[in-house]
Amino acid sequence: MSDVKTAIMDAAERRMQLGGFGGFSFREIAADVGIKSSSVHYHFPTKENLAAAVIRRWAEETSKSIDEQLEKDPDPVRVWTKAFRGTALSEGRMCPCTVLGAASRDLPPEVATEVKGFFKMCLDKLVAAGLSASNAAEVLSTITGALVVANALGDTAAYDRATADLLRQRDVAVA
Repeated sequence: MSDVKTAIMDAAERRMQLGGFGGFSFREIAADVGIKSSSVHYHFPTKENLAAAVIRRWAEETSKSIDEQLEKDPDPVRVWTKAFRGTALSEGRMCPCTVLGAASRDLPPEVATEVKGFFKMCLDKLVAAGLSASNAAEVLSTITGALVVANALGDTAAYDRATADLLRQRDVAVA
């Protein structure tokens, strides 16, 4: 992938973390990267193409990171909770899939499909790691909801408070 294409996707990701699908334009992305708007269109003909590519990349990176962390710690709840906590503490403080997931019914089909794919990947990995489908849904709902609450309050400690019982329940069940 070219440096310009990566920079475009990085800029779009940051803007999507802050404002969702409606939170960016090609003109803003071009200004962020220091290129002409036509250059953004060259790499991504439509806003939908760009958003879908960003979500696809985020899903792939998340999947790879989770797999690497599960090799070090076999507890999927702890691994996933820690991964989303890292997002809460990051510069963008939000998973773009979580931001877009809240409005997925209003997204263009190409983008909605990628967002759905992200959440399906998360659930599938949780189930593959030994959780029941309902427990996987509970874990994913808790960590993504905690991320939203922490972001809304501007208090990353809210993420820890929201996920503490989830982790404590796991520790008790394992003991």
